[in-house]
Amino acid sequence: MSPRLAFAVETAWLAGRSTLALFQGAPDVELKTDASPVTAADRQAEEIIRRRIEQAFPGETVLGEEQGLTGASDDRWVIDPIDGTKSFVAGVPLYATLLSYEVDGRPVIGVCCFPALNEILYAQAGHGTFWNGRPARVSAKSGLRHAIVCSAGHRGMENHGRTQGLLKIAQKTMATRTWCDAYGHALVATGRVEAMLDPIVSRWDVSAMIPIIEEAGGRCTGFDGGDPMVSRHPDGELELVSSNGPVHDELLGAFRG
Repeated sequence: MSPRLAFAVETAWLAGRSTLALFQGAPDVELKTDASPVTAADRQAEEIIRRRIEQAFPGETVLGEEQGLTGASDDRWVIDPIDGTKSFVAGVPLYATLLSYEVDGRPVIGVCCFPALNEILYAQAGHGTFWNGRPARVSAKSGLRHAIVCSAGHRGMENHGRTQGLLKIAQKTMATRTWCDAYGHALVATGRVEAMLDPIVSRWDVSAMIPIIEEAGGRCTGFDGGDPMVSRHPDGELELVSSNGPVHDELLGAFRG
């Protein structure tokens, strides 16, 4: 494990653990301008990560969900202190603390910590993905018939024109589930489901997950099959389809035409 990855793993773990002090404790919730919730736990976790980065790598660029961009380099840290704040607020343990490091705007290190599940995934380009210290690998299923496909919530799929495609997929698969946010992509990386569909996400939602999925042998694209780090939306947001690979083209075909 490289020093930078080791730092990222320890930092995401510490920040994630800090959220447990408010988890299932009816935290005060504020609504941001986009109507998404934020809590003191989000802010505290991001502050822990930023403080540790400044101590270990002074002056490096940081992009975080709660505090925005500090610095101007395309080599930067990307933070989502709580991915799945709605789950956190509801007392559901399927939320994550995400931390990645990008080089020239491409994520090369990704860490995903699930504090309430006591699980952590991490990856570095060229070095594989690990789940609680063990190598992780996507599933080997080659078709949708026996696959489980996860997606974002119904409103998000509908708002971005993905409902009909999802319904087509539901007719072909063993099951579809809305185990969403980072948790759905983590299930792909660890071989527990075959795919996850995210119709619109921010950079901090997926930067850490892309190397984790790809280093586990999976595939990541937009719904058009192109680069998931390139925006297809007027507001600059991203989209991500992650899969084990063999089912990917069949999935994308359900959203064409």
